Amino acid sequence: MYAIVNIAGKQFKVTKDQSVYAPLMQGEAGASVEFDQVLLADDNGTVSIGAPILEGAKVSGKILDHVKGDKVIVFKKKRRKGYKKKNGHRQNYTKVLIENITL
Repeated sequence: MYAIVNIAGKQFKVTKDQSVYAPLMQGEAGASVEFDQVLLADDNGTVSIGAPILEGAKVSGKILDHVKGDKVIVFKKKRRKGYKKKNGHRQNYTKVLIENITL
């Protein structure tokens, strides 16, 4: 059984007992969260497609931790002008454990 769910504007294919790195959400580690924007669900070969979301379908999970992603280097340069700019960025994510999918 799996579902495609919209979490903070991004779509994830989730199954039970799976960890997902979603964009940063409010809440502390250990808090339970519920996502009701389920776009598609598969229950042992029976596929349910929402238009645009499935009514009554929910995905529940638990926030495990707030983490940072890998560092991305932003390097800007203009040739022959002596202009160089180096900058780094680390995106914040929330690690969510998917506990249950309800149709």
